[in-house]
Amino acid sequence: MKRLVLVGGGHAHLSVLEALAAQRPGNVEVTLITPSPRQNYSGMLPGWISGHYALSACQIDLQPLVSAAGGRLILENVVDMDATRHCVALADGQPVHYDWLSIDVGSETETSGLEALGSKLLSVKPLDQFFTRWPEKMAEAQTQGAFHLVVVGAGAAGVEIALAAQFALTRAGVRAQVDLIASENGVLKGHNRRVKERVLAYARRAGVSVHFQRAVGTPNGALLADGELVAADLVIAATGARAPVWLQLSKLALDPEGYLLVDPYHRSVSHPDVFAAGDVCARPETSLSRSGVHAVRAGPVLASNLLAVLESAPLQAYRPRSNSLYLLACGPRHAIASWGAWSASGAWVWHWKDWVDRRFIQRFARSGSNSAGAKMEKSA
Repeated sequence: MKRLVLVGGGHAHLSVLEALAAQRPGNVEVTLITPSPRQNYSGMLPGWISGHYALSACQIDLQPLVSAAGGRLILENVVDMDATRHCVALADGQPVHYDWLSIDVGSETETSGLEALGSKLLSVKPLDQFFTRWPEKMAEAQTQGAFHLVVVGAGAAGVEIALAAQFALTRAGVRAQVDLIASENGVLKGHNRRVKERVLAYARRAGVSVHFQRAVGTPNGALLADGELVAADLVIAATGARAPVWLQLSKLALDPEGYLLVDPYHRSVSHPDVFAAGDVCARPETSLSRSGVHAVRAGPVLASNLLAVLESAPLQAYRPRSNSLYLLACGPRHAIASWGAWSASGAWVWHWKDWVDRRFIQRFARSGSNSAGAKMEKSA
């Protein structure tokens, strides 16, 4: 029996579990290690903030998927790894050995410049924490009657969260002020000019103030580069990504920013028994962005390659498309589409996004719906 260990319940590993369930190879022992029994789907986070979805509609239950794949589920964080010994370590120190390893844990949010905010700081990641704390902050805002929110980071996540929060707070009867802190490079880096114009115009209509300079955290809010203090009851960090710290100890080849270096097959360039997909890895020969879009698309290729190595079969390369489709939620049932040089906006784009997101959730709900109970372990 070969030991296949999957670290992280990310988008790509959903496809791996689906493929393992479909083929049920008899020569492999499958283990998924992840801290939560459910995957919170980030694509539906803005819609949940806006009140369009219940929390349960945004989650995928991992236990049935693992069971369908004939595996076991360990609810823990990986905090250490030694690729030369073929093992990862859990938070309680327990080692888990592997013959083949796949990593899909995403990235962490870089918040080093905001730590002075203390309890006023809420990071988008980990999503479990965000899903817990945001309803508490909404209740606090409704009690106060007024609320000043600052969102730091103007990529797709920051833009969507700022617009969704403005909509949710206003609809709840709160006198809301939402500020979006972008760098001097502007909003939505990598998107075309028309998309940026649409977003900024929509933000102005919604009452979101956009600042084009960097900021650091203080106990009272966000201090802009020009010395202006933007007071805040809460600061949401949707800032740049950073690699998980434990990769530094892994002995895997990493890029200068600490991300796991992979080849076109999404296999480690230094340890061929390790694969990775999603934000945790880097492919220097491509312009692969850290986006859930690529994690979803790489998933079937990763699944095919993990099954292939079990049978010593040829591997398949993942070739990112030159353009990716982004559907950016704007708070109410309105969205902006971005694809290369093309863009569009309207209620119809929101319904398109809603259809795509619901279909993604339903796909994996069906994959595990006929399974028996999984063997689940929780470390003490």
